[in-house]
Amino acid sequence: MSDAPDRDPREASPAVPRSYPAWAQELARKYLTGTLAQFVLHGNTHDLVPSMAAAGNTGPSSHASEERAYVALRDFLAEDLFAARDHVVFYDRSAGLQFRTSETRRDFLRALEGHDAFHGTSRAPDLPTNPGAAFALLEHYFRLRLAAGKRVACIIDYAETVAPAAEAALHGAEDRRARIFLQKWAREDERRAYLDWRLGHARSGHDQARVAERSGSSANGSAAFEEHSDVSVATLAAQTAGLGYVSLGTLLGDVLENERRLTHERLSAQKKELIEAEAQGLLSFVESDLDLEAVAGHDEAKRHLRDAARALQRGRRDVMPMGYLVSGPVGTGKTFLVNCFAGEIGVPMVELRNFRSQWQGVTEGNLERVFDLLEAMAPVAVLIDEADTALGTREATGDAGVSRRVFGRIASFMSDPAHRGRVVFFLVTARPDLVPVDLKRQGRAEEHLALFYPETRAGREELLRVMMRRTGVDLPMNEVPRVLRTGRRAEDADEDGHATTFSGADLEALLTRAKFQAAAEQPAEGNAAVTGAHLRAVTDDFAPPTYPDEIELQELAAAIECTRRSMLPRRLRPLDRHETVRRLQRLQATTS
Repeated sequence: MSDAPDRDPREASPAVPRSYPAWAQELARKYLTGTLAQFVLHGNTHDLVPSMAAAGNTGPSSHASEERAYVALRDFLAEDLFAARDHVVFYDRSAGLQFRTSETRRDFLRALEGHDAFHGTSRAPDLPTNPGAAFALLEHYFRLRLAAGKRVACIIDYAETVAPAAEAALHGAEDRRARIFLQKWAREDERRAYLDWRLGHARSGHDQARVAERSGSSANGSAAFEEHSDVSVATLAAQTAGLGYVSLGTLLGDVLENERRLTHERLSAQKKELIEAEAQGLLSFVESDLDLEAVAGHDEAKRHLRDAARALQRGRRDVMPMGYLVSGPVGTGKTFLVNCFAGEIGVPMVELRNFRSQWQGVTEGNLERVFDLLEAMAPVAVLIDEADTALGTREATGDAGVSRRVFGRIASFMSDPAHRGRVVFFLVTARPDLVPVDLKRQGRAEEHLALFYPETRAGREELLRVMMRRTGVDLPMNEVPRVLRTGRRAEDADEDGHATTFSGADLEALLTRAKFQAAAEQPAEGNAAVTGAHLRAVTDDFAPPTYPDEIELQELAAAIECTRRSMLPRRLRPLDRHETVRRLQRLQATTS
């Protein structure tokens, strides 16, 4: 869907009706900023949408409780969202060009007559249905009506057939032509002129003076911004380094046009949304409402990460490791620990998504885009889960050298001294022995944190309490079966031995099963709580899968990689490292 941004910059923005669905309110706020010319609506687009216009209820003060009719999405867009547009045009690849009103159709045909008279062309009575020819006529019509001060919206249905998701080289000539039209409309000069008026002809750079200019170069513009913002220009300068020209215009337009107050929370949320959009799915923010207090056990790892968080918050980036390797057996909470650290540090954390592509040159281009964003967002922490498979090696073959080049570029970026404390990597894996030495050596992921199952009864009870809070099971500890409190079966004599029956993942599964059983017994009304009987029943029935060789391999690999003896369990500290390596090699041979 494309909306021509032809509104006079001085025109006041109408309030967004509260009766609109949440997605429509968000869309309206964004196009009313005047900075975006093209939108993609996806999901359940062929369902019915509540329409106030069809029910005769209009206006910003309309409430959701008022009577409404349900209409097709196309009708909602034309009659509700874009009701104030002078002309609304529809297009899909089957029906071709259609119009909201007969007057718009006549207006369109008059414009084509002028086009044909000027170019000396003629056409068949029917309008073309193929997108290239139809978009050529639409572009001519848009330019004429925008020049005349008219407001136009174009709604393109079944857009996946007009601009299919594939590399441009694989498109036919018609699809390439349509794609170019859509890209041009998204970058129209009219929109650029609006941005220049609103943002004061901003240019690239990261200094405070430039951001002051971006927030309104005139005294009136600056005053309007300050009136609707809790964020100072200096803070805005620091927090918008990763945003491009148009993205920043969207953020500021929401403040200046829609008069929505810019709070620190809204700035953070909008920046995350805009950066994720610019990353095109290559990065996602790690959201966490928890901090390291939510982690059971792992005291040494938590102590070190808290020290790291304080260093980052105090600006002591020079003392930070270049990166972390977080390892340990499955179920020890490695990813959860890093997610909780994200809630502790006060700087954004992002997760690196799949940046690889089957097309020549795209993988390397995606990786460079990721690195550019990370440098612009700094300071930032980067989570790479399952790092043993995500990053590849120098020895990879069969893809024309792409994997080797990607690996070399990642290794180079991780070891750049300019990134110390600015871009901090967290490589998370249960198999650190499979992570290439080039990435886990000193100067890259130089701090190795190892997590293990709790080795004492107190540690196992703490883990159980945390899992009960996480799953919402509220039960006195004296009603919890002994096997869950101690982590040992009744026939196990030594309660403080190193072997534990349940990992954190096992406990979470058991507690969830108990909740399931309680819900199955729930009467028609009311809410059945989990009881000790439920827990005893599911515990007696629980037969967790056992992989003793794999677990031992993962424990030994983590112990060998750990760079702090204080993080090792007591039973592993006296081990001879040479003998441990030999045992690890034997396990690798038997489990491969």
